[in-house]
Amino acid sequence: MSTPKILVIEDNSADIFILRHALDTVGEPYELEVLTDGEAALAFVAEHREGAREPEPCVILLDLHLPKYNGLEVLAAIRKEPPLSHIHVLVLTSRASPEEEEQIVILGGVCYLKPTGLPAIKQLASELIAICKGHVTDHTTAVFRRS
Repeated sequence: MSTPKILVIEDNSADIFILRHALDTVGEPYELEVLTDGEAALAFVAEHREGAREPEPCVILLDLHLPKYNGLEVLAAIRKEPPLSHIHVLVLTSRASPEEEEQIVILGGVCYLKPTGLPAIKQLASELIAICKGHVTDHTTAVFRRS
């Protein structure tokens, strides 16, 4: 089995740093690709559509509030592309309206509260690795899911 690839689409460099640290503490190999805005994320989707990018990520962690294009636009684009449409997408947000939460679910994502504190971030990192290993097949039961 190849090294799991996790795609993070997040514009906050501190959040990326902490997530990388948490993933390192899990003790499993991983590859992390980071995109910092919606425009770069849509370019990533287009490259997969054209077959110019491999391998596909096993999970995508997507910030809802991104510069240039928001997370809902990115999620919709991901779901329209067969090479990516099956991938678990966990949408992180510190704030989301009920309408945004509904759109996330309609588009096949899971709405997560952004975890705060290292223990919660480590739990998220463990869950990302578990998804990549195939140990979590129903991502709607995820620990940080909004209720």
